[in-house]
Amino acid sequence: MDLFEETDGDNAPEFTVSEIAGTVRRLIEGEMSYVRVRGEVGRVTLARSGHLYFDLKDDKSVLSCMSWKGQVPGLGTMPEEGMEIIAEGKMTASGFSSKFALNAVRVAVAGEGALMAMLERRKKKLAAEGLFDEDRKKSLPYLPEIIGVITSPQGAVIRDILHRLRDRFPRKVLIWPVAVQGEACAPQVANAIRGFNALTPGGALPRPDLIIVARGGGSIEDLWGFNEEIVARAAAESDIPLISAVGHETDTTLIDFTSDKRAPTPTAAAELAVPVRLDLLAWVDGQDARLLRAIGQGVSRRKEKLRDLVRILPRADTLLNEPRQRLDRADEALPRALRQTVERRGARVAQLASALRPATLRARLKSEDNRLAEWSGRLAPSLTRGILRRKDRLQAARLRSTPLLEKVARQRKDFNALSPKLDAAFAARIARSAEKVDALDRVRRSIGYEETLIRGYSVVRAGEAIVTGAKAAKAAGNLEIQFRDGRVNVTTETGAAKPKIPRKKPDQGSLF
Repeated sequence: MDLFEETDGDNAPEFTVSEIAGTVRRLIEGEMSYVRVRGEVGRVTLARSGHLYFDLKDDKSVLSCMSWKGQVPGLGTMPEEGMEIIAEGKMTASGFSSKFALNAVRVAVAGEGALMAMLERRKKKLAAEGLFDEDRKKSLPYLPEIIGVITSPQGAVIRDILHRLRDRFPRKVLIWPVAVQGEACAPQVANAIRGFNALTPGGALPRPDLIIVARGGGSIEDLWGFNEEIVARAAAESDIPLISAVGHETDTTLIDFTSDKRAPTPTAAAELAVPVRLDLLAWVDGQDARLLRAIGQGVSRRKEKLRDLVRILPRADTLLNEPRQRLDRADEALPRALRQTVERRGARVAQLASALRPATLRARLKSEDNRLAEWSGRLAPSLTRGILRRKDRLQAARLRSTPLLEKVARQRKDFNALSPKLDAAFAARIARSAEKVDALDRVRRSIGYEETLIRGYSVVRAGEAIVTGAKAAKAAGNLEIQFRDGRVNVTTETGAAKPKIPRKKPDQGSLF
């Protein structure tokens, strides 16, 4: 019986909720197995499990859509709120909640206007993050050794770049082949940029000094891979300077805003990458010529300046004239000065010679002899008197008692001042010694046998010997027992009493 077959009366069949839900699901999946739905994206949720949930709406209705975790990478375009898209997939219904939804397996932007609107939203988002700022962009190397090119290995783009590099300045080129359109374009280009940056400088595969991302012209749909956010962010994160050359001069993509330099065409990118070798050679030749001219002009100016200085300086003869005149005048005056000096020295010698006559010397010697004799006669009495005076002073000093008394008084005063200190020190020393003796006596008592007697024990002696057994006590006969408070003499049963032998009381008893 058909579920929706009309029946009359009260004998209509009854169905369970699960039967109704299952019939609706089979009906929806059977009638609408694969559909394409156009609408505006509403709520978008990417669950932690990896599943994607979003709404499609128009002015009247809302359709729930979902894509499982394994389907999300193949969607082509990630839905964003407000985007107008065309979703393709299968209609399905949930038997638990009686809700139907679209299982989307592919998403495409609906129309060029929608693409441009989405592009504008992405531009505003990236611009707000500062990825378009000019101060963030790096300058291009003047003459890179290795140039990395990210493009399709087929087509005219790579040939144009290589041809232009060969004409201007041949460089090493490292090509990373990628898809330049379609779904695989964006992830491959982003991976290529990150791959070039991950290379180690000086490794087996050299790291490029400059990256060129190039593609020929096309429609906005063909170039859309370079408008993906993943590509723009990879270009902004690149540590290697990057030139974007996507499309023709009128084409603009997101990578053009985040790259360090934009070229209108791939050929122009090659021109930006390297200078013209012939122009450099011509410039070097020109600089060489300028350097030679500058050196020649510098030498000429210095020669001219030297000649000017030579003309200003006087001649050697002129410089020597005055010293020669001074030398001539000194030569003329020298004989006259020598004669005058000799005459002065002769007069002085004559004067001294007159004082050295024999008669004068004899008179002076006689006078000195008289003085010496006079002093000799006076010397002996003077020595005698001095000796006597010294003897008198010494004797007087020895006999005087005053200094001795003063010294004794000073020493007695010093002794009296020190005596209290000595008494105090002696008393302190006596006290410390007494404390030490008391401590030693306490130790003696603590280890002596008297302390044992206090606790009820006694010491048995036979004469001076200590008895420690019954056999020795019986053999001894007369015993002496020492208690805590005195000594008692006893006689054993078997032993005869022996006279007590007086003995000297020991200073300190012993247990041994």
